Amino acid sequence: MNSNNLLQKAEKELLPIFSGIDTQVKQNVRKVLQAFNYHRVGVRHFASVSGYGHDDLGREALDRVFAQVMGAEAAAVRIQFVSGTHAIACALFGVLRPGDEMLAVAGSPYDTLEEVIGIRGNSQCSLAEFNILYRQLSLTKEGTINWSALSTAVRDNTRLVLIQRSCGYSWRQSLSIAEIEKIVSIVKQQNPHTVCFVDNCYGEFIEDREPTAIGADLIAGSLIKNPGGTIVATGGYVAGKAELVEAAACRLTAPGIGSSGGATLDQNRLLFQGFFLAPQMVGEAVKGSHLIAYVFDKLGYRVNPLPLVPRRDVIQAIELGSPDKLISFCRAIQQHSAIDSYLDPVPADMPGYESQLVMAGGTFIDGSTSEFSADGPLREPYIVFCQGGTHWTHIAIALEAAIEAVGVNK
Repeated sequence: MNSNNLLQKAEKELLPIFSGIDTQVKQNVRKVLQAFNYHRVGVRHFASVSGYGHDDLGREALDRVFAQVMGAEAAAVRIQFVSGTHAIACALFGVLRPGDEMLAVAGSPYDTLEEVIGIRGNSQCSLAEFNILYRQLSLTKEGTINWSALSTAVRDNTRLVLIQRSCGYSWRQSLSIAEIEKIVSIVKQQNPHTVCFVDNCYGEFIEDREPTAIGADLIAGSLIKNPGGTIVATGGYVAGKAELVEAAACRLTAPGIGSSGGATLDQNRLLFQGFFLAPQMVGEAVKGSHLIAYVFDKLGYRVNPLPLVPRRDVIQAIELGSPDKLISFCRAIQQHSAIDSYLDPVPADMPGYESQLVMAGGTFIDGSTSEFSADGPLREPYIVFCQGGTHWTHIAIALEAAIEAVGVNK
């Protein structure tokens, strides 16, 4: 079966799933629309201020809109966050103090957090350098949360539990909202004062609720992932209990300034519009992930998540099994991007990552994984991670070339 026939078959099989995704998108658009209406968002909020950023009406309104949609007391949405990792680091440094312990409950953290924690690199300015302890619970052999170990894992000095929603560069199921709710419940039963913090990257608008709506104390993420709707140029957010959000904002700016500073530099309209578009863009990315899983499963490759199962984030992994196939796959995706299609992805070092990466990133916003992109660490078993997509039809076009590039798994 050639690539075109395989994709046509996949599209036909996936039509009922696509319809269900559209229903989910409608629910989330309604939630965002209600927040915009409730907080009376208007053209006046698109104006911006410079300098210190005092009295930025648009920024203040956007914080309230974000908080309502996330089911949180407060939020701080800032272009001064340079990445999701930066927002997460500010949240961690805002909450944790010397002698506290951070417990990761979903196995190893994402690569870029390893140096933040201090378990890789020279530990400069890491949590470890500030005498903040770290412990992690290994996943089960099946790659799931070890619920038995979690039930007794919280110690007297466990100040914060790290819950990484997305799989990152690991071959495990990303966490559903129901699983996050169960983790929070088990942690709070042991110590109600332990902060449950969720790395929410890649997970926003996948379901009809966010972690802060089901008991998580604090969440953080990137605006060039899901909540930026593919048009926000930079930034990140934290949301949750007001005192914890303010603590994270104090680490971003300075004590005494906190969330009251940070000029948005004429970005307010894009921030509002991106958030409004986000549910639809996430829906398109989820459709694309289903298409990728279906096609490459038929070609004999291991895929995660499996075809036809509900999605928990916008990431689709394919185990390609060789460095040549990983590079060829990324090259095919790059060649069918709107931007920089003439460039050739090559493995290279990247700040914050342990292994060299090969990356197809032909995106309008540099590094945006809300747009269709693919990347993977150059290490066994050579897994490519696809994410994002402004419309699933673009993903289908790029997949035609990717199928031809790697062929059937023999």
